[in-house]
Parts: sequence; structure tokens; C-alpha cells
Amino acid sequence: MQVDSIRVHMPSGQHVVILKDKAAERYLPIWIGIYEANAIALKITGITPERPITHDLMTNIFKDLGAKVTSVEVSSLASDVFYARIFMAVNGRSLDVDARPSDAIALAVRAEVPILVSEEVLEKAGVTPENENDEGSEPTPEATIFKELVNSMELPDLGNPEDRPDIFGRDPTKG
Repeated sequence: MQVDSIRVHMPSGQHVVILKDKAAERYLPIWIGIYEANAIALKITGITPERPITHDLMTNIFKDLGAKVTSVEVSSLASDVFYARIFMAVNGRSLDVDARPSDAIALAVRAEVPILVSEEVLEKAGVTPENENDEGSEPTPEATIFKELVNSMELPDLGNPEDRPDIFGRDPTKG
């Protein structure tokens, strides 16, 4: 998955990070807090704050302690609450740390590691927008809700995901 966009639901002022499956037209919207939205957006847009924000500080501490974030996973969804795991390697050991998805994603974009989502979560909350070119096909209720949600939000300028370096820092124009 990759961060596709961060949107603001104007009526409520709530922020949503939208993850996109790299291999399919499938999305996962996750409501997040304003600070976490800002932390993700700052890194994706390449803006470096004058002083380290919390996720930068955590990344710096991990590095100084010899710990490396290897991946993050949005691992489960229960009672409309998403759960995530941060996978780390330190001193030859593997660590699995419970986290909020927003914090895990903010760390993943800094560490340039994969953002994974369990199949269970994608089955429950993943959305595949309807293809408007498919004649005679009815959109699913989830796709309709997703489209209405996305269309009701304002998008901060994060640039085109295809024009940004991928999570490993590779230039997308160079294959």
C-alpha cells in the first residue's frame, strides 16, 4: 500500500488518510487526527520542520538505539477501530509493537518501509471505486459511500503520488 492522499472532511473537520493498493484499484480510508495527518503530509511533501516533530523524534531515537523499523501493518479492525503493528529489528531480535495506524504510517513514511494491510481489514473496510465505464454494473454501497466521502473532502496539495518518490525513495520516473 502507499499513501494516496490525506483529505479533510469539511463538515466535520476530520482528517482521513487514504491508502491505495499498489497492485489494484483498491483503497483503504482511515480517519486520523490532525497532528498525525500533518506528520504524514510533511514527510510526503518533503517539508522538513525547523525542529523535529514527534514522529521525527521517534525515528531519531530508534536510529540512535540501533533499532530499525522494517514494516508496518494495519492489522485488524474491531468495533470501527483500526489497529496496527510496527515491526522492528534491534540487536538481532524482531520486535512487534502495537500502534495506532496513523502513527505507524507516519513512521513508515519516515523509515521508507512497506505499509501493509491485512486481508481481513481490506475485506472489511477496503473500497474499490466503481468503474464509470462499466455499463450496466451497479456500484456497491461501499463504493458509493467512499465516492461521496472522497468528493466531500478537500485535498491538501501532496502532489501526484506517481510523481513522488516511492516509500523506498526511488524516483518513479526511472522505473
